[in-house]
Amino acid sequence: MKFTKMQGIGNDYVYINCFEETVENPAELSKKVSDRHFGIGSDGLILICPSKTADCRMRMFNADGSESAMCGNGIRCVGKYVFDHRLVEKTEFDVETEAGIKHLKVTEEGGRTVKITVDMGIPEVTSKVPEPICISGTDYEFIGISVGNPHAVYYMDGIDALDLESIGPAFEHHERFPERTNSEFIEVINKNYIRMRVWERGSGETWACGTGATASAVACALSGRTGDTVEVELKGGNLTIHWDREGSGHVFMTGPAVEVFQGEFDIKNLSYNTGGTNGKDQ
Repeated sequence: MKFTKMQGIGNDYVYINCFEETVENPAELSKKVSDRHFGIGSDGLILICPSKTADCRMRMFNADGSESAMCGNGIRCVGKYVFDHRLVEKTEFDVETEAGIKHLKVTEEGGRTVKITVDMGIPEVTSKVPEPICISGTDYEFIGISVGNPHAVYYMDGIDALDLESIGPAFEHHERFPERTNSEFIEVINKNYIRMRVWERGSGETWACGTGATASAVACALSGRTGDTVEVELKGGNLTIHWDREGSGHVFMTGPAVEVFQGEFDIKNLSYNTGGTNGKDQ
């Protein structure tokens, strides 16, 4: 099977062109290809499929095999792939997702994508502003925002010192979130600039999360910490988020997408270690 490795500010996925390939069990395949020791290495698997209602369809699977409705960095890479590989012949087109149809606009140079703006739709507030919560005996406050998938945004100082590998699972699996949630940890620098780390549902800490950046920008604007346009600094780079609050109500995310390499793998022989087989691969 042929694949393409792509990343959006460090949020990396394995992409498969399902206009040409067939994937029978994407959940299991995602776990295998995502393994950074026994697989290709990624935050998950994204399928680029034909669509009856849009120019193409995106299906996104996390590193643990769970399927998510939407991925902001992932959809920018889908946009780059279908434009650069001429699955579409226009700079504005639609991508079907489990969170609805998203409209993309490509900025290109010499026929290649350099950045993409995604209409992320109208955000939904899913909590009080703010809502108190106790996690592992510590009191926090968060703002819940859905942009097709769930997010909980927390404000704190010193986010670089957070041990997310230790505390992240408790935030993701808290009983307040029966379907689990993505957690964003935010430092507000000024009215136009915030810094963010993210613990993603099903993948752990990633270098970037486009839907998380979108949710965080909306939460910051709602709480008066920033204006309606903000630059979000993540571990892998920056995104620009604009909330057209007084107009359409939609949020627009702009950022880069990069094709890293292409390759082939043998699905039957691709293996990963489950940790309970005395060193034997499964």
